[in-house]
Order: sequence, then C-alpha cells, then structure tokens
Amino acid sequence: MNKIKLTLLAFSTLSLSIIGLYGLKIQTLPLKAISPLAKSSKLPVSRLNPEVLKKFLDNKDINSAIMHVELGWKQQYEEYVQGKLPFNRVIEVKEIRQTLNNISQQNGKKSALIYAIPTPNHLELILVTPGKSPIHKRIPKGKKDILVNIVSKFRTAIVNPNSPRSEYLNLGKQVHDLLIAPLETELQAQGINNLIFCLGGGLRTVPLAAISDGKQFLVEKYSLGIIPAFNLLDFKPVNIRQTQVLAMGASQFKNQEPLPAVPLELSSITSNQWQGKSLLNQDFTLANLKKQRATFPFGIVHLATHAEFSPGSVKESYIQFWDTQVRLDEIKNLGLDKPPVQLLVLSACRTALGNPQAELGFAGLAVQSGAKAAIASLWTVDDGGTLALMTQFYQQLKANPIKSEALRQTQIAMLKQQVTLKNNPAIRGSGSLPANIVANLDNRELSHPYYWAGFTLIGNPW
Repeated sequence: MNKIKLTLLAFSTLSLSIIGLYGLKIQTLPLKAISPLAKSSKLPVSRLNPEVLKKFLDNKDINSAIMHVELGWKQQYEEYVQGKLPFNRVIEVKEIRQTLNNISQQNGKKSALIYAIPTPNHLELILVTPGKSPIHKRIPKGKKDILVNIVSKFRTAIVNPNSPRSEYLNLGKQVHDLLIAPLETELQAQGINNLIFCLGGGLRTVPLAAISDGKQFLVEKYSLGIIPAFNLLDFKPVNIRQTQVLAMGASQFKNQEPLPAVPLELSSITSNQWQGKSLLNQDFTLANLKKQRATFPFGIVHLATHAEFSPGSVKESYIQFWDTQVRLDEIKNLGLDKPPVQLLVLSACRTALGNPQAELGFAGLAVQSGAKAAIASLWTVDDGGTLALMTQFYQQLKANPIKSEALRQTQIAMLKQQVTLKNNPAIRGSGSLPANIVANLDNRELSHPYYWAGFTLIGNPW
C-alpha cells in the first residue's frame, strides 16, 4: 500500500516538475475522482497526460507509466458511462505478469498485453509478457493523426465486401508496421500466441484480425482480444463447456431492417451444438431475459438483434429488444453479473467509424454489461454471413473452450474458404435456408474480411 501511495504521489510531483521543465500547464486529474459525473455528450477528457507518460517512459519507469495509463483510461470510461466501474484498484506490472503466467499454466496459451497509446508526436507501445521485463517502443511515424487516418482507410476498405484484396492488404500492412512489427521479434522469441490489446483513442475499433504482415493475417498467428483496462478484468477461471446458452433474438422489427436468418441462427446454436434455450421475436423481451436467468444461470447469452454504438453520450447507444431499446447506460440492469455471464454475444451490432464515444462504448461493453467477456461486431455483417460465422463459432467453442481461440479458429476457417452456408450440416439440421439469404454468397465471398474481421472479443479472452 505504501508503494502505491508513493507512486500516486509521484504522479503529482512529476506533473509539477514538468511544468517547470517544459513551461506547460499540466492537469493532475488522473489522481482525482470524477465529481460530479459528466453529463455532456462530448468525448470525456482523457485523464492520460502524454507529457507525464513520456516522462515516465524516458526515465524507464514502465511500471508507473502503465499505472498512469490504467488510471487515466479507467476514469475516462467512468466519465463516459456516468458511473463508477468495478475493480477500483491500481495494477502494477508484477501483478499483470503474474496473472499472465498463471493463466498460461492453466490453459497452455502464452499471452502478452500490448498497450498502444497514440499521442500527437508519436505512438507509445508497451509490451508486458509473463516471462520477461516489459518492453517500451516509441514509434515516431505513428503520430495520432497519421495513425488514425490509416486505420480509418483500412476499416473503410474492409467494410466494402467488393474491395480488392490488394487494397485492404496494403492498408493492413501499414497498420502492422506501426502497431505490431516493432514488437514482433520479441513476441516470436517468447512464443506468444495470444495478444491482448489495451488501445488508446482512435485505435479501439481497428479490425485487429485483418491486420496483415503482407503474407498472413494477424489472426493466423495469434488469438486476439481488446480490453478497456487490465484492472477491469475478471480472471477467475471457469470451464465454459459446463454452461448452457440462452439464445434470444428477433427477425422482424418495427423501425429497422429485418434479420431473416435469426431463427436459424438461434436454433442452430441450441439444437446442434449446445444445451440451452432459444427465444424468438415476442419472447425476446427484457423481462423474459431476467426471468430465464433467474430460473437457470445461463453462462452464455446470445442476442441476435440490432445494436448500435453511436456518437454522443452513452444514452445514444443501445441493444434492441422486441419491446424496447436497452440503452448502454441501462445495460447493467440486465443482471448479467448475477451470476456473471461468461460470454455475451451480440451478433448484429455496429459501431460508428472513427467516433471516440462509440469506441468507448464498444471497448467497454463487457465491463458495462457485467459479463466477463463479450463478442460484438464493428460493423453490421450480411445476415447470411453472420449465420455462417456464428454457427461455426459455437462449433469451435465446444472444441476450443478458450473464447479467443474459438473465435480465431472460426475466422481462419472463413478466410480459408472452409465455411459455407450451402450444405452446412448444422444449418441444414435446423431447417431450410431462405433463398434470399444464400443468393450471391459462396465460399469465395465469405473469405473476404468483411464477413469475419469485424467480430471482436472484448474482455477476458480465456
């Protein structure tokens, strides 16, 4: 405790010293509680100060740098959601390394944590692994405006299912050269096979799986996930195979586009692969979700419905139920933390491209909902493509109970043209597929990253 107090005091002392050194006025907000909570629709002010962070890193004090990032981003999320988040504690590097090491021994996956902090003058990368001291790399070419521009172009190319392979591969390699390449040698030397990204503004909605080194997609080398901050994760090990699935959704909506493949999506999950319950349309209500969870503690909740992570305040983002929209600031009322849901899946959501508030909502989904982890999509995927991916994912989750690995194997199967809607045993066993869903879809098209790269694991990857 004394060490933590001294470190926090160092933040304040260091901030004052930088004023004298640089002639800058630097806020010390990372050390203060947010009171009153922000009500504005503007992006919450980042509590992470680039000059303070730079000073820590220049002094090779990576431990204090990581604590500064963790505190800063946690408080930014709290301001965005207009409430306190759980796990209010300070995480030091030695605890992160020990946690990664413990999990590696439990499941055989060797994980690394990557902090990527864009600043106006450069990109700061910090790598934490279970086996060695943390590594810091400063990337002068990764200035925030340049990096965000590349990421935006990269995502725009992928969201177009007709974009040529050369376009998204070239842009994906530009992202790789800034975000991954500086750490690649160390990742390979330590045998890392799972990457957990803690990303700064402008990077939180990058389609990580489709980043490319020019030969392979990143998902072909690592299982992947994002987190809002390490101190917000729940690391208690649970065997997900021992749980059941509550699959709910709607195929028809009053004011939104229909999702005709949803009935087959739900039935394919609970009929062919997992024990559980499937509820559709009029039965897809908030009251029914709470009732079903009170009757049986379903560990996986799958919601096949429209969801939006939108610009503006947290109140502008929502999940569509049959009878109502549940806003993101109300999602904690779903009761997914009592007992904790191991995995929340949103199979038809989308996130506003390049919008900072939408990024915060997406990256903080698992924490805000109370689930240990969530899978959501960065953009709305074709209805048939979502059906194919979700059917494959639940098959993989039975074989690979590590959530990030199951998603990885699903995405690899799609990019290698091993997933099809036609003649798919899981789907065929659930009923006939409407012709309008399979029209113009084949293996070649499903291999485009538009169909698989937007699905992202958020929170505890194990």
